[in-house]
Amino acid sequence: MVITKILVTGFDPFDHATVNPAWEAVRRLPATIAGAQIVTAQVPTVFDQSAQVLHQAILDHRPDVVLAIGQAGGRAGLTPELVAINRNDARIPDNQGQQPCDQPVQADGPAAYFTQLPVKAMVAAIRAAGLPSQLSTTAGTFVCNHLMYQAQYQRAHEFPGLWAGFMHIPFLPSQVVDRPGVPSMALADAVRGITAAVTAIVTARQADY
Repeated sequence: MVITKILVTGFDPFDHATVNPAWEAVRRLPATIAGAQIVTAQVPTVFDQSAQVLHQAILDHRPDVVLAIGQAGGRAGLTPELVAINRNDARIPDNQGQQPCDQPVQADGPAAYFTQLPVKAMVAAIRAAGLPSQLSTTAGTFVCNHLMYQAQYQRAHEFPGLWAGFMHIPFLPSQVVDRPGVPSMALADAVRGITAAVTAIVTARQADY
């Protein structure tokens, strides 16, 4: 099946930051990648509300694929996520001051969901573009994991043909000026890496049908 539209989301700044590389990269993506239309949406770093915004964006755009992008400070490369777990457990408050502790994302949901995205092919494509990338098996327990899980929950209950997944990207260089030794990635490289990952998704989706 040919992918005609991909929804790519990025979070707003959180934890007193003034920038989030996820949204900065997402909003700079080209309008078309590998023949697929790219539509973008900013999501709030807020439990539940992030999923509501995603749900509305899916209804508005009817994409074939959803790829959510989030910041993972301390990681050196782009890291596609394999799995989301049914757990909200926040080390810091979200942007509305919520800090859940050991709460389920969905009380009637399974313990975990695996992504439909070709995460190993995404890693290979990013590396082929000359950028660091690793497969990740933990999206954490903050709003990133929450949104990835909610996307899968929505898919299971409402959008069965959708492919959905998540990828973390590193800090921007400006975010680590006062963090010696913490890795970062230039914004242009983050955009290039996401573009490579999206290209791999398009190729895999076409091969799957």
